[in-house]
Amino acid sequence: MSISSPLRLVTRNDIPPADAAVRLRHLNRRFGDSNVLRDLSLDIGRSEFIALLGRSGSGKTTLLKLLAGIDQEAEGEIVTPANRTVVFQEPRLLPWKKVWENVALGLPAGDGRTRALAALAEVGLAHRVDAWPATLSGGEAQRAALARALVREPELLLLDEPFAALDALTRIRMHGLVEALWRTHRPSILLVTHDVDEALLLADRVLVLDHGRIALVEPVTAARPRSLSDPQIQAQRARLLARLGVTLNDEPTP
Repeated sequence: MSISSPLRLVTRNDIPPADAAVRLRHLNRRFGDSNVLRDLSLDIGRSEFIALLGRSGSGKTTLLKLLAGIDQEAEGEIVTPANRTVVFQEPRLLPWKKVWENVALGLPAGDGRTRALAALAEVGLAHRVDAWPATLSGGEAQRAALARALVREPELLLLDEPFAALDALTRIRMHGLVEALWRTHRPSILLVTHDVDEALLLADRVLVLDHGRIALVEPVTAARPRSLSDPQIQAQRARLLARLGVTLNDEPTP
């Protein structure tokens, strides 16, 4: 299918401090006869943490790929920082390179190792810099992937369900790490997730994507660090689950 109004993709190195880091206007993405994103408009503020929820097939990963520049077959306008990085569900480490070499990929040779070692220390992997990826646990591999993203000091960090494959305890530790790194580096973050609790614990705003449109915007104003037992969080959790078609009676009993 031909695209009648091609995507206008603008990457900027000069976004003013008061301006939005990301601006989407009238974004449409079709796959054959299926319109996955429908006239979607959204601003993400500088250093804002956004979590994106939605059922499978709602367009979450499609939107992330457009923001990352991986996919450019769309209609509408996207304005993003030129300096943006992605962490995927799989760490995507090169098995033939040591951990520090994976983090240093693409960095200038002169200070690449120094910067990689500093980033790995920041995510708690100073003791694994010379390890091979195959020897890392799932949590360690995702920490290395985070270090690889953050070593470039991105203005926009895109997270595509990066904790989905981790066990519950490791996932909780990763939540704390991501929040700490966000506070230190202050990138704008878009986190794609299926986990309502994860979204509420981490994000400034939680968006629900439904049939390619933003169906709900839920600002999260509870003080950090947050607790799922907070009545405000519980009320927001119920609203988000209801919008996703889940009632509290549908959830498994512990």
